[in-house]
Amino acid sequence: MRDKAEELPTLDKTAAEPLLRRLELTVRNKLDGLLQGNYVGLVPGPGSEAGESRQYFPGDDVRRMDWPVTARTMVPHVRQTVADRELETWAVVDLSPSLDFGTARTEKRELALAALTAVVYLTVRGGNRVGAIVGTGAQTQRVPARGGNAHARYLMDTVAAVPRADEGQRGDLAFMLEQLRRPPRRRGLVAIVSDFLGDADWERPLRALSERHQLLAIEVVDPRELELPAAGLMTFVDPESGNQLEVQTSNGELRRRYADAAARQRAQIATMLRHAGAAHLHLRTDRDWLTDIVKFVIARRKTLAGAAVVR
Repeated sequence: MRDKAEELPTLDKTAAEPLLRRLELTVRNKLDGLLQGNYVGLVPGPGSEAGESRQYFPGDDVRRMDWPVTARTMVPHVRQTVADRELETWAVVDLSPSLDFGTARTEKRELALAALTAVVYLTVRGGNRVGAIVGTGAQTQRVPARGGNAHARYLMDTVAAVPRADEGQRGDLAFMLEQLRRPPRRRGLVAIVSDFLGDADWERPLRALSERHQLLAIEVVDPRELELPAAGLMTFVDPESGNQLEVQTSNGELRRRYADAAARQRAQIATMLRHAGAAHLHLRTDRDWLTDIVKFVIARRKTLAGAAVVR
């Protein structure tokens, strides 16, 4: 919900450039490889990408038998595999109207861009490719996956320049996730940047993506979405429906019920992400997001589970 009495400036791309450069210089060594940026192969072993067939020899893994070629030639063949020397990362960036909100250090939209920047900088090195699907509810834009620093800068500029959707426009995270499922992409990392509010129909396509990709869910939250301040009579607007509601925030019982409902909502989101097998990074507009990213990566390394939640 947006406080009508509060107006925050839009992202200043000129001011954001030093921030992005500082991010790269400060954390690239600390986080090197921890978000799969320098991994040689996503699956331990000889590789996961299908290669050419060759004749079977005693001692070959029979699980790699190429039955179509064997049937056609009447000679046993096995399918060779190629190690994934390069990582393909796709970022799904939700910039729906609920992200155009913030009451602390920054808007959620700016925080989403910061999170995307971290993912891009940490995965584009070493010939790795990165692409993005960004949607506002009113439009969905796709940036092809390519390598190189020039492409990384182009991707960031493209996402930062996406215009805000009109108030009353609902986001569609499930639709954006489906864009990565059909046609199937090369195995890699999928990072979803969103507040995960609105319809919960994104869980099914997210689970389907986990069968082929590693998932990183970056949840962006503003503190006013978790609890209300005692600020008297306030008017709130739902940016994705346009509905307005006057609330007497001096009512302690109302604030308690609001906080309980918000806690249940966030717990449900965390459960859905966990069931989908996604690592869960929690970023707030009232905290140092860079510190939270570092804590997340350290926790991820310690647990060796790929589903760490930093709060």
